[in-house]
Amino acid sequence: MALSNVEWRTSSYSGSNGGDCVQVADGCPAGSVPVRDSKNTAGPVVTVGARAWQTFVDGLR
Repeated sequence: MALSNVEWRTSSYSGSNGGDCVQVADGCPAGSVPVRDSKNTAGPVVTVGARAWQTFVDGLR
């Protein structure tokens, strides 16, 4: 999956203190959610299914 043109974002709860955050990419093919470490943006990207990602996020709320 090409990720050069995607918009990465962090949670609004992560603040601007430079803490440990993950970023997710919007605008990817339906059914996939790329996730990466905000401190190592050139590092590996883990892609999870959209349903699994939503279940994870719902569990955090």
